[in-house]
Amino acid sequence: MVAAALCLTISAWAQYQVVPDWPNAPRSAAGTPSAWNLIQVPGVAVDKQGDVLVLHRGAHPVMVFDAKGKLLRTWGDGLFSEGKVMAVAPGDRAAGASAYSAVYGPAGCTACGVHAVRVDNAGNTWVVDATAHVVYKFGADGKVLLQLGQKGKPGLSRTNFNLPTDVAFAANGDIYVSDGYGNPRVVKYGRDGRYLLEWGKRGSGPGEFQLPHNVVVDASGRVYVSDRDNRRVQVFDGNGKFLSEWRDTGGVSALAITAEQQIWTGGVLRDLTGRALAKIATDVGTAHGMAVGADGAVYVGQLNGAVQKFVKR
Repeated sequence: MVAAALCLTISAWAQYQVVPDWPNAPRSAAGTPSAWNLIQVPGVAVDKQGDVLVLHRGAHPVMVFDAKGKLLRTWGDGLFSEGKVMAVAPGDRAAGASAYSAVYGPAGCTACGVHAVRVDNAGNTWVVDATAHVVYKFGADGKVLLQLGQKGKPGLSRTNFNLPTDVAFAANGDIYVSDGYGNPRVVKYGRDGRYLLEWGKRGSGPGEFQLPHNVVVDASGRVYVSDRDNRRVQVFDGNGKFLSEWRDTGGVSALAITAEQQIWTGGVLRDLTGRALAKIATDVGTAHGMAVGADGAVYVGQLNGAVQKFVKR
């Protein structure tokens, strides 16, 4: 009876279906359609013009498409690090230490350090370069306007990250960085990059993290953090006070907040209490980055090299 009720509940959710052939296929020199060679897609964002920024770990790391899937431009070559975040085998981990480290040199690849892309309320583009230990703010001309963290210098301080994972913005311009693979914390800065505060330590209790992977902020200033290795989403006020948690969400890597103040947690859309409202019909188990357009379309970047667009059925 319980299983039947659960199936009924799930089937009653609104469902989102994939838009086929998005983005538009590239063309060969002979004019025939080909396939995109995207080397993992850790992030995706939508700018104020409705264009879609696809972040991938390869040449031309930032690819900009219009909403219909036409490639408009690319940028970012030479800007990002070549290290790669790797899991540390359980037997090789020190007690209480991170389960992740970075590999540099021949084991790396072009722009493999990039981890997330976001667009702030003013229209600036932010890219998290995990293995460089920095977060960049770019203007419309592609110039760096602000850098958080010190490039190539990991640490646990007001000015150093250790393999950061994501960035989010409050309505007043405050900045939140999930400093996640090497450090188990969230760091808050003012809109000018001035350090304000931080919270978190390694663990599985309230306010503790094993891997703070993605972060979003709602209109009231509450901060939502996907604690991926603890398979939950934690909710805080803007100063890091623990408010609640959504348990059993799975190992969610991607969060995105909508204009209606609902949150995508991987393939499931939830209200601000964590209640499931809708789902993506297609399996997006490797979803690593998500974004929502003004029209409600959902864009998903996956580590299998796919980027997809979904619309409500």
